[in-house]
Amino acid sequence: MADQDSHSPVERFIIEQIDTVPHLEALLLIWNGRPRKWSAGEMAAALYVEPDVAERVLRQLVERDLILQASDESGQYYCEANSDRDALLQKVNETYRRQLVRISRLIHSKASVAVHDFARAFRFKKD
Repeated sequence: MADQDSHSPVERFIIEQIDTVPHLEALLLIWNGRPRKWSAGEMAAALYVEPDVAERVLRQLVERDLILQASDESGQYYCEANSDRDALLQKVNETYRRQLVRISRLIHSKASVAVHDFARAFRFKKD
């Protein structure tokens, strides 16, 4: 893959933050559906995946600070407005809708999820 500096902000975001197509689609469903809150079951139905897969995807999006999980017992997930992130996600959304195959191939061409999880373990995070 070419040097990441040559990629657009959308491509960099996908390379750095999105492991699978369900990750991207879950993020965009939640972002586009604001202020709606989603359960893992609802997301599973929307993505045509098993509930445990949807739950894992949603938890990983929370870990990456892309979405939030309700602090109550509902176990629902949602997205709050954030001007910087909203501008980027608008571009991601538009690009994905116009270039579905290219973006899907970009996601599939990346290293495995396990490799990315290992690399993320060494990233510094804000507390």
